[in-house]
Amino acid sequence: MTLIDSLTSALARREAKSSRRRLTVLPQTAVDFSSNDFLSLSTSSAYRDRFLSHLNNTPESFPFASGGSRLLDGNSAYAEELERFVATFHKAPTALLFNSGFDANVGVLSSIPQPGDLILYDELIHASIHEGMRLSRAGRRKMFAHSSSAALRDVLKAEIEADHGIQRGTRNVFIVIESIYSMDGDVAPVKDFIQVVDELLPRGNGYFIVDEAHATGVFGPQGAGVVQQLGVQDRMFIRVHTFGKALASHGAIVLCGPETRDYLINYARSLIYTTALGFPFLASIRTAYELLSSGQTESLQGRVQQLIRHLRQRLDSLRVSPSVMFEIDHFPTSPIVSLRTSQPRQLASACQQDGYVVRAIMPPTIPAGKERVRVCLHAGNTEEQIDGLVRTIQVWLDNHLQNNAKL
Repeated sequence: MTLIDSLTSALARREAKSSRRRLTVLPQTAVDFSSNDFLSLSTSSAYRDRFLSHLNNTPESFPFASGGSRLLDGNSAYAEELERFVATFHKAPTALLFNSGFDANVGVLSSIPQPGDLILYDELIHASIHEGMRLSRAGRRKMFAHSSSAALRDVLKAEIEADHGIQRGTRNVFIVIESIYSMDGDVAPVKDFIQVVDELLPRGNGYFIVDEAHATGVFGPQGAGVVQQLGVQDRMFIRVHTFGKALASHGAIVLCGPETRDYLINYARSLIYTTALGFPFLASIRTAYELLSSGQTESLQGRVQQLIRHLRQRLDSLRVSPSVMFEIDHFPTSPIVSLRTSQPRQLASACQQDGYVVRAIMPPTIPAGKERVRVCLHAGNTEEQIDGLVRTIQVWLDNHLQNNAKL
């Protein structure tokens, strides 16, 4: 069998399991209920005007390309000032830019945990964190049940009993979570986790790493995230905020202390060996944070919450037969809603045919048995669009019931 034969065979196996991924292009007339553009900044005139102003007001000789990695020719006074600006907004000591959230998580998890350290991670943590842990020098990695402080307690207690270094505080424990999870949209019980760590690790060798990708711009004061909404930013060792979702930009930032920032500059390979973000990307990030810090996005946050309430009211009014497998999973105030069904592809297809873009989420992205249609709300959506989407879902449910009755 040739290499191409092997690749083709692997794709065929995925096709047989209905898990083959494909690139698609959205029709321009489609209604977006799928993307992570929660604040609709990507189509905002305020965002566009300010961004273009940043670009147009630079001297003609100012390079738009970075020209190299941050450690060689890709650094700039503009990038360092942007890091200080974002760190101040997030009430962090320092910050370090990365080219993406994936790069940030890989860089942090692959380099920060030291040999012999322990990583405890939520079972639904993002793939980028798994990749970082795979490259890590940590001695052990242990999963705990999703968003369960009791499960974290049980796993941590067992590890403490088995490892005297953790007891004495000579080995570190990293607790890795997301503040909002991308598939279910639920918010982590961050304060409960802090209480567990304070109780079981009194020597202060427990360190939180939290990915705020889906909270950025949507949750917290001026969109600063869940951690600042709870006022526990001083308890987080590292926070990762990404810009490619609600902030309509590109890249990510690691919020941390100055020693950690310097360590990452020296050891995070996903930072060291990649070309730095060019000026247009930095300017777009600056634009988004200027809108956040000036309070101009707070009305968009409020609008998202109005639409969330409207969608929940409409979904709760759906007529669902007990013979049809259909459940709504939704965390209050979250813009992400999961519609659990045994036929997510069919439901997503019905919505798409009516012009509403939603996505069926299938294994291996999620575990088998957790298939769903993922619905995301944006500030730019309307109540009429939501009503239309829910009508399509009701028609599909009715047809699904009729088809089952014929069998």
